[in-house]
Amino acid sequence: MAMQTKISALLSEVESFTASSLHEVEEFRVKLFGKKGEVTLLFDEFKQVSGEVKRELGKKINELKSKAQDRVSELRQALEASPSPTLLLDTSRPGSADSVGTRHPIASARSEILNIFRQLGFTVAEGPEIEDDRHVFGALNFPPEHPARDMQDTFFIEKREGDDNPVLLRTHTSSIQVRAMESQQPPIRIVCPGRVFRNEAISARAHCMFHQVEGLYVDHSVSFADLKQTLLYFAKELFGANVEIRLRPSFFPFTEPSAEMDVSCSICGGKGCNICKGTGWLEVSGCGMVDPSVLDACKIDSQKYSGFAFGMGVERIAMLKYQARDLRLYFENDVRFLRQFTAVV
Repeated sequence: MAMQTKISALLSEVESFTASSLHEVEEFRVKLFGKKGEVTLLFDEFKQVSGEVKRELGKKINELKSKAQDRVSELRQALEASPSPTLLLDTSRPGSADSVGTRHPIASARSEILNIFRQLGFTVAEGPEIEDDRHVFGALNFPPEHPARDMQDTFFIEKREGDDNPVLLRTHTSSIQVRAMESQQPPIRIVCPGRVFRNEAISARAHCMFHQVEGLYVDHSVSFADLKQTLLYFAKELFGANVEIRLRPSFFPFTEPSAEMDVSCSICGGKGCNICKGTGWLEVSGCGMVDPSVLDACKIDSQKYSGFAFGMGVERIAMLKYQARDLRLYFENDVRFLRQFTAVV
């Protein structure tokens, strides 16, 4: 009768058993049906039972086994179907500060450049990155044989034999200036930010994709002196009162006369480094007076109006301002580099 008592006790335990996790269910299954499980041991003991009570005990053991298996299966299915329990918040745990995001240094430099020119009355104008030949080259006085129109310098999206206005990725934001002059009459005073693309080898000083901010001012009696004072004001606002600038004669198809503007290198203090190529100066902008033929191409009377234009690379400005010696860092998304600008707004 001791065996019958064990069966009754185990049956009561099976019927009352509950679990809150699959781990508890598995432990209960092993307790009953493992190599040394209680049900397993009952079957071993059953072999020694005499014939008179064997039939009755066998029936009860099989009933216990069946109910135990059903109970284990029922609990496992219920726990697998139920959603994971919500973890309770332990308010006694020490807090952990979340990492603070920041603006990308290129976005910060671009914003600062635009704000300076806004102080001078310039408004922001934007245009498409995918442009046509006329707005990028034709209306800006680029001759058909100009090297910028070659495949090795420009990314063409669609260029067919005999097509005089192919589609391409803009190589400068001057195309926005053309669209502005086509759509409105002077006075025009705009800055044109945007991403541009050139088929160039990637290095510490150059990249196939970069950002520009170009400016245009067209009105009555605009002079080169106005251009110089505008750029001087910009440089001192951006780099500080002690910065120096110089203008070197240059050539651009859409401006005449043209110049390159250099600023004193803030990375080496004018002593010479790999960024300024040992000269102590860094070129940051091209500029000049808008060529009359460009005004005429945009239906603006060049006998009545004059203007100046300038353009600068945002990455080059950021290199000077934040003293980063490799332009490629701005495009690699290395968080070790970007975390250094957490305080930059």
